[in-house]
Amino acid sequence: MSKNQILGLDVGSGSLKAVVAETTDDNKLSLLYNIEKPSRGLRKGVVVDMEDAASVINSVLQEVKSFSKNALNNIYLNVGGADVHSQISRGIIAVSRASSEIHRDDVGRAIQASEAVHLPSNRMILHTITREFIVDGVGDIRDPLGMVGARLEVASVVIDAFEPTVKNLMKCVELSHGSVAGLIFSPLASALSVLTKNQKELGVILMDIGYGTTGIAVYEENKLLHTNIFPVGAGHITNDLAVALKIPVEAAEKLKVSYGYALSKEVAGRENVDLKKIDLNLKGSPSRKYIAEIIEARLGEICELINNELRLIGKAGRLPGGVVLAGGGSKLPGVVELVKNELKMSSQIGLPHPEFFKGNEVADIIESPEYVAVLGLLLWARELRPAGRPMMNGNFLMKFLKNLLP
Repeated sequence: MSKNQILGLDVGSGSLKAVVAETTDDNKLSLLYNIEKPSRGLRKGVVVDMEDAASVINSVLQEVKSFSKNALNNIYLNVGGADVHSQISRGIIAVSRASSEIHRDDVGRAIQASEAVHLPSNRMILHTITREFIVDGVGDIRDPLGMVGARLEVASVVIDAFEPTVKNLMKCVELSHGSVAGLIFSPLASALSVLTKNQKELGVILMDIGYGTTGIAVYEENKLLHTNIFPVGAGHITNDLAVALKIPVEAAEKLKVSYGYALSKEVAGRENVDLKKIDLNLKGSPSRKYIAEIIEARLGEICELINNELRLIGKAGRLPGGVVLAGGGSKLPGVVELVKNELKMSSQIGLPHPEFFKGNEVADIIESPEYVAVLGLLLWARELRPAGRPMMNGNFLMKFLKNLLP
């Protein structure tokens, strides 16, 4: 097996997805192997039972090991808990050279200065993402290298996480004899996988509906404006159905997948669902319209949370690129139209960019919105290690991710 194989590991509240890939000579990702298993020991993207979480991660990594031992040394892991925060920070430095020409070390010092934010001792910086550079008061500069100026400023989005949450997740991987080469905030991974440069330039919001959480990433003028994760997702729809219909959660999930619809007004009121088709032990035949009303109420709540967030940054209904949906929750019929109505913007399902990937063996995952995040992890790794260059060691890469890259 190649020494350059990497493993994207998407640890979600509903399932764990792992994909092995390697970078080809033309800088594409060759998808070699994938596995998905139901999750245990996690809730809303956070480890709540170390033994259960470590057990399911170990079972996934052992299967990966049978295909590629080397991939376990290069694991790119997502961080997706609702305790992750983002904020805008500025760093200002004096250009060090007498010629006033800006060099790479000046850029690095400015970015490092923007990380000087006050954080509690139990929080860690995941990413420092550059929005713009300002040279002697002139802003909206994307790359100041080689420019002349006395003062260099940078405006950055600093994303920080609750450190024990991240360490618990990493420990689960390490207990399974895996080595974490990089940590990536889930909405950023999903955005990298599905959003185009044109969408980011126009203004767009990525809405990733997972099982236990919903993540967003807002872009405009090719800059990250805002990102967040809300502690509500598609699993809450399942729980709502289970409570309302007095049926087991497993049956509620099957009912949602087989008969669910996001817009109740588009469902005929006289159409009923025989619960025996879901589980022979169940009785009753609720209307599909009632089922849709339950689903619509929860999705409406998620959209309301996102709308409130967009209002805080002045972008509610004002993103020409609209909403791009990802995650397992986006597969629910009618969700595109509901999101369009609730957020007052165009809406579409986002799929990974097929031009970045190769691999007939696992080509089907490129067509699934559920695999958006894990493929984004691989794309992130590819950007860190272009074709033909050796893989960076974990410690250096962690520092590199933390301090320099978007």
